[in-house]
Amino acid sequence: MPFVKSQKNKAYYSRYQVKFRRRREGKTDYRQRKRLVCQAKNKYQTPKYRLVVRFTNTQVICQVVYSLIDGDRVFCQATSKELPRYGLSAGLKNYAAAYCTGLLVARRLLQKVGLDDTYEGNTEVDGNVVSTEYDDKTYYVEEVDEDKRPFRCLLDVGCRPTTTGCRIFGALKGAADGGLDIPHSEKRFPGYDRDAKEYDADMHRERIFGGHVGEYMEYLDEEDNAKYQEHFAAYIANEYEADSLEELYEGVHEKIREDPSPSEKKDFSPDKSFKRKAKLTLEERKARVQEKKDAKKAELEEEDDE
Repeated sequence: MPFVKSQKNKAYYSRYQVKFRRRREGKTDYRQRKRLVCQAKNKYQTPKYRLVVRFTNTQVICQVVYSLIDGDRVFCQATSKELPRYGLSAGLKNYAAAYCTGLLVARRLLQKVGLDDTYEGNTEVDGNVVSTEYDDKTYYVEEVDEDKRPFRCLLDVGCRPTTTGCRIFGALKGAADGGLDIPHSEKRFPGYDRDAKEYDADMHRERIFGGHVGEYMEYLDEEDNAKYQEHFAAYIANEYEADSLEELYEGVHEKIREDPSPSEKKDFSPDKSFKRKAKLTLEERKARVQEKKDAKKAELEEEDDE
């Protein structure tokens, strides 16, 4: 069969429809968003909450968001930049920090809606998935109260690939252990073997408490001390050692449960000492260029004389 070139003619371009702006920018997966946002009509405009997890170069951001006709509203949020308040000042975007941030947003949300005493979550972190059957429905909490159902929200990963062991699922596990009802399974947690279809909860627990970071610290300290000093400079400055990371994260979890409320906002006072330079006029710019030309000519004349 001969090669036939596809002709994009007038008929093609007259029917062409431009994709949504955030789709063109690669920011929103609208197929995913439609399924996360659309609510059943018999629920009478009850919001459908999403646990939105995003990673930047410096921090983890966890937000519980619901959608309205004119845009999304953030119901509750927490970032790993708040973790120094609870005793964690380094490694604010690894798996263990993602777990802490998920735990923080869950406890903060439940405190806001008055469910923090009813649903305390999983206080003993073991890496296992917790679920309960109640009234022919599956809830991902230890026990379901007869009067008040758990707060349900769905994980929103955005455009990130959902690979096994991804840090997004660390935030998910933290929020689930914090008492939120988030549908999930162990198939994307660290420690799950897809071929054998087996799940190693101890391996996941080790990740939650920063065991993989401690191992790498010990390895790098022995193999390349100069790189260790550079790579773990923040850990060394805060006197974090590989053996003490588990105790550190246990303390952070306890402090988050004690007081998950957000810190008071500080008044912002801009620096008014900075002043922009005044714009040069056309004559001043021409004079400046002429000075540079004269200086260059003088320099060339001096080289010729030599």
